[in-house]
Amino acid sequence: MINMQLLIDGCSEMGIELSEKQVSLFSKYLELIIEWNQKFNLTAITEPNEIIVQHFLDSISTLKLNKIGSEARILDMGSGAGLPGIPLKIMIPQLRLSLVDSVQKKVGFLNEVIEQLGMEDTVAIHARAEDLANIEEQREAYDAVVSRAVAELRVLSEYCLPFLRKGGFFISHKGPGAAEELEFAKMAIKILGGRWLETVEAKIPYSERTHNLIIIKKIDITPIKYPRSPGKPKKEPL
Repeated sequence: MINMQLLIDGCSEMGIELSEKQVSLFSKYLELIIEWNQKFNLTAITEPNEIIVQHFLDSISTLKLNKIGSEARILDMGSGAGLPGIPLKIMIPQLRLSLVDSVQKKVGFLNEVIEQLGMEDTVAIHARAEDLANIEEQREAYDAVVSRAVAELRVLSEYCLPFLRKGGFFISHKGPGAAEELEFAKMAIKILGGRWLETVEAKIPYSERTHNLIIIKKIDITPIKYPRSPGKPKKEPL
């Protein structure tokens, strides 16, 4: 049994209290990450305490922005091991969550987590953003899109903004290069119907890394030609 006190204390430092059920769900989730990481490269961070700090606490810090409503429909783009989507769902059980990843093995892991944690209104989708955005019930359908994916912001914006309804928020987790990425992405954000609101430096307990949350509001409908065909946003960023 993994000691989850680090998670409890870290949340407490952020002014967030966890219930016993939430601690239990995080513990089970952590065990699944460790177990599946032995089968394939799910996350480069493998030590339990590091997963708690760099993945769980970082994901939970999104809640401090007060941009995700209790019954919001939310999409986690490039979800990988389920981050930040799964922690957000544990914290706000009423969320309607879609976890999207283009790697089938990772989607298999996400489906296992959904089943083992008994998560309702949660679905894992194996798809590329460029294809999924052309499905009518997915486009402009979400209150918030979150992503910790490693793609640069101007590429991520083309992947993520088409899924947001007007008035919704795209929240991108970034490291120390956030300001530079934002500068390169400003034109893309405008073309795609977004507007940068602010960048918040998230103070993550027990972490010396720089954690930034870039917040973009959807103010206009994304032109139908975006995202462009698979691979093009990355090869030829806006």
